[in-house]
Amino acid sequence: MLDRFKREIDYLRISVTENCNLKCVYCIDENTLSNFCNKEYLSEDEIIRIVTQCAVLGIKKIRITGGEPLVRKDIESLIGRINQIDGIEEIYITTNGVLLKDKLAKLKENGLTGVNISLDSLKRDRFEKLTRFDKLSQVLSAIDKALSLNLKVKINTVIVDDINKDEIIDFVNLTKNKNLQVRFIELMPIGEGKKHQGTSNEEVLNIIEKNFENIQILKRNKRSGPAHYIRVEDFKGSVGFISPISSCFCEECNRIRLTSEGFLKKCLHYSYGADLKRYLKHGIDDENLKKLIEDTIYNKPEKHYFMKECDNKENKYMNQIGG
Repeated sequence: MLDRFKREIDYLRISVTENCNLKCVYCIDENTLSNFCNKEYLSEDEIIRIVTQCAVLGIKKIRITGGEPLVRKDIESLIGRINQIDGIEEIYITTNGVLLKDKLAKLKENGLTGVNISLDSLKRDRFEKLTRFDKLSQVLSAIDKALSLNLKVKINTVIVDDINKDEIIDFVNLTKNKNLQVRFIELMPIGEGKKHQGTSNEEVLNIIEKNFENIQILKRNKRSGPAHYIRVEDFKGSVGFISPISSCFCEECNRIRLTSEGFLKKCLHYSYGADLKRYLKHGIDDENLKKLIEDTIYNKPEKHYFMKECDNKENKYMNQIGG
């Protein structure tokens, strides 16, 4: 369906938990780590009801996020049920990859299209510094397993506080012999992200261009989201840039977000939306649920204002919103 700015909204990101088995420095404050286990998350049946009505409205692509979605015990069956909904064409999952390897075969069998793996360092000690856990080997094994299963694999990398800027070339070299996408994502000033300094993608690209010759600019597939891609000649994979801060792409936004507690967010930046969980608890029927979702999508804001003060600004951590 179209929102009031004539953008086609066909992509729903669903957070299925706030819990995570890593504690990344730009996501969660180590001094105020919270236990989210007692929160009332959407049940599998509630998620299916919402996705079904979203599909009627034109949602075609689903991304499962968290927190860490693989800590949710019913994740395989949830993806399987979403895959059975008429109109849903693609199902992806965004994960830190720690638990992924052993679940991949079942996830693919149940309809998973591809995985986005958040990975900010290829160095064991630095990975531990950024995530507060020594789990790099599990993530690297999961990447190779996903590729062996012919799943689409994207690596999401945030360059933060100059901690990992010297690894930009190492990440590009991942694409030399592996058919995957490495995407550099600018740090967003949400939650703990406000306390850290990111690196602009313009600077990242300048570093790449100084180290590689024969860089090809790839034709953009709008359905694949806001990333712009390049490829080093003769490399199997590609390198993408998602630049929400230095190059606002709101005019092309095609997504809406559902939090683990059932709140349908119009935009990552803003706190307003629709509390679908509350309506479900009070017995809303499918037709009115669809109308509520439709109205929320239609009234998406025109753009974010991450770098300005404004009303209704989101103050939650990224794991509470759905990263």
